[in-house]
Amino acid sequence: MKKTRLFAAALLAVLTFGFTACDPMNEQYNYNAYQKAVNETVKSQKSHDKAILLVAFGSTWQQAFDAFDETVAAYKKAFPSYDVFLSFSSAICINRAAAGENAADGAEVRNYYAPPFWLTAFAQKGVMYKEIVVQSLQVIPGEEYTRVINYIKDFANNANGDLDDDYLSKVILKLGVPLLQEEESDVNAVARALDALYKNQAANDIVAFMGHGNPDSYDTYKANIRYTQLEEALQAINPHYFVGTVDMMENFKPHVYARMAEAGLNTGNKKVYLHPLMSIDGDHGHNDMAGDDLPEKFEGKSYTFADLMAEANEEGEVEDCSWKMFFGANGSGFTCNNSTMIEKGLLELQTIRQIWMNHTQDAINGEPLDYYHSKNPE
Repeated sequence: MKKTRLFAAALLAVLTFGFTACDPMNEQYNYNAYQKAVNETVKSQKSHDKAILLVAFGSTWQQAFDAFDETVAAYKKAFPSYDVFLSFSSAICINRAAAGENAADGAEVRNYYAPPFWLTAFAQKGVMYKEIVVQSLQVIPGEEYTRVINYIKDFANNANGDLDDDYLSKVILKLGVPLLQEEESDVNAVARALDALYKNQAANDIVAFMGHGNPDSYDTYKANIRYTQLEEALQAINPHYFVGTVDMMENFKPHVYARMAEAGLNTGNKKVYLHPLMSIDGDHGHNDMAGDDLPEKFEGKSYTFADLMAEANEEGEVEDCSWKMFFGANGSGFTCNNSTMIEKGLLELQTIRQIWMNHTQDAINGEPLDYYHSKNPE
């Protein structure tokens, strides 16, 4: 499962902003076409002199599209003096959404665009917003958040030399930080909000949240620690909460199971409720968490939890096996099946979404962004 995604990602790595890099003529045509489309969208929707640009990694699932639509609507209501737009930072998601990757499952074909197109459109003649707030919809201040910061820096420094320098010297730029930016305030706020939502499930059973995380080589600003800190904050409320990831060393699903077993929870056939700890319930939620994937050797055959554990790789992960199938395997000591999947992205949870919105308000209330530096965790 993970190998398949990585292979697909490698094949699509040549795509930037949705065009094929090996054809310079096609590249320029697509770039201009995308910029024109975004320019027209911004011009037609401009109602104020200030704008909020929401930056999500992206997705190709209808549930995610609906969550993004709901988030934009909530922002428009909460910030009535701002025009609100949403962008994807992932070229792969942009291309696959435009190609209708999940159209067979009812997903719409949608065109999303990368942040540089929107920022350029904000600076075009006839628009020129006086204030631009870029809000990161990332969960942790990691690799993807770094890209958001760099988009702003490139825009502010006129990286392509095609913007009005006088305008750039006057425009007010602000940055809203990720959900779990600060350990003390954000981690505890998210823990309290999640417990308020799932305290009934955690009263007698287990609720495990599946985040993304970054591999060690991409653990920008050591942001992976936020997952550990969130588990600690949740367990201070109720020891039946756990937080794991699909890409953080020593925090894969077998490591989460080991912590459950160490706490003596893998007895009594407790239910394990699984929940994506991501802004949307997309590919990772549908497949890595709630999918039916198993290592190929077990497909259509009987197997036990011990059999799955015997397949753990050198990093301790059991690849090509969903969390549902792993925790629900015979012999795990748990019940985990379709009935225990909580398939909701964090943006679908109003109290969690509000924390992102609080970051936006903090950015608006704060000083303009010093784009030579970054809003990174210490």
